[in-house]
Amino acid sequence: MTGATEGTGKDSEFQEQVPRSFAGSLRYIGPGLVVAATGVGAGDMVSSLSAGTNFGTVLIWAIVIGALLKFVLSEGLGRWYLASGKTILEGWKSLGRWATMYFGVYLLIVTFVFGAAAMSASALAVTAMFPGVLPLWMWAVLHGLFGFTVCMIGRYKLFERVMEVFVGVMFLTVVGLAAFLVPNLGELAVGTVVPRIPEGSLIYALAIIGGVGGTFTLASYPYWIRERGWHRPAWIPTMRTDIGVGYLVTGLFMVSMLVIGAELLFASGEGIDGESGLVALSDPISARFGGVASWLFLIGFWAAATSSIVGAWNGGAYLFADFVRTLKNVPDERANEYLSEKSFWFRAYLVWTTFPPMLLLTLDQPVFLVITYAALGAFFMPFLSITLMWLLNSSRVAREHRNGIFTNVFLAVCVLLFIVVGVNELVGAF
Repeated sequence: MTGATEGTGKDSEFQEQVPRSFAGSLRYIGPGLVVAATGVGAGDMVSSLSAGTNFGTVLIWAIVIGALLKFVLSEGLGRWYLASGKTILEGWKSLGRWATMYFGVYLLIVTFVFGAAAMSASALAVTAMFPGVLPLWMWAVLHGLFGFTVCMIGRYKLFERVMEVFVGVMFLTVVGLAAFLVPNLGELAVGTVVPRIPEGSLIYALAIIGGVGGTFTLASYPYWIRERGWHRPAWIPTMRTDIGVGYLVTGLFMVSMLVIGAELLFASGEGIDGESGLVALSDPISARFGGVASWLFLIGFWAAATSSIVGAWNGGAYLFADFVRTLKNVPDERANEYLSEKSFWFRAYLVWTTFPPMLLLTLDQPVFLVITYAALGAFFMPFLSITLMWLLNSSRVAREHRNGIFTNVFLAVCVLLFIVVGVNELVGAF
């Protein structure tokens, strides 16, 4: 086991032992919920709401497929780390310097754009709840400072608890509202198992499949399980349970957004495009159920957007710190000097993700920033899928932990799908 994992359990705030059963693994759920809270942001909400608004619930199957594909990717990342004892940056380095440099440049660009996009998305929800109190840009700055502060404190346990609170708020508000709308369960069941693609819906379906559960933040998952002290192959079953629960929560949230769009706006002629469209559903919700329900929806939207700030700030900082460690060829025994929430490089990247992106807020086009981030993110998913296939079918991991046929088929589907989605994002954005 390399220095990236040695001593992790001893130093972690979580002193955990490997559970021996599925029920026991459920007690260790945590990093998967962080993935769920981080992955579902403004872009995912918009794509799911738009699909429900335009096509009802017939595209629910796309959410199921998207969650399944992202589970396969996240499980592969976790299995690579636990089976090899190496971080994904070390894995990419073993493929050649090009892979490390590609990711490093991508990370610098995408987190800069995402910093402004995420802050703006949270600000949209708060501005709708408190119109006229503060300008949009000021709300955005305050949310950026919130994410910066939570991560700068340097305690993973606190970070995970904050993210779990966001998951709870998202579940109670958005999932609760969807249940209150009393959707047709039979139609939902049919839409889940019988894929239908109405005319004009293919782009929406691809956006949903490609967007369920994050982009570069997926690669952060191994660092979060590392902080929990999971650092050898015996933890693989627990990791699978953890990430499975995470994507179950993600799928439920996305289905709920689809239902809300379908029940409130489907066939009404209304849309959710444009800056104000991200919170436009609060008006019909208020008209139908009253102001309290409208506030609950906005709170859920705010929680989804703000949790993405905190999670992406933390995950991006881990990835950058490991990128620097990899470039400098730091010996394994010194890995913890970099892979720590209190390391210089971790905190330096928090500064980069928080403050320079605030300059982009002067553009006063938050929705444009969200779309630009989605376009940049389109480059990462094919890269991740291809490199995971490469690493997990090689002698870099023990034979019993390599990919099976099922995983390889799904990763191949991921490659093709994300290339198509990426091209569509680029065409749509530019």
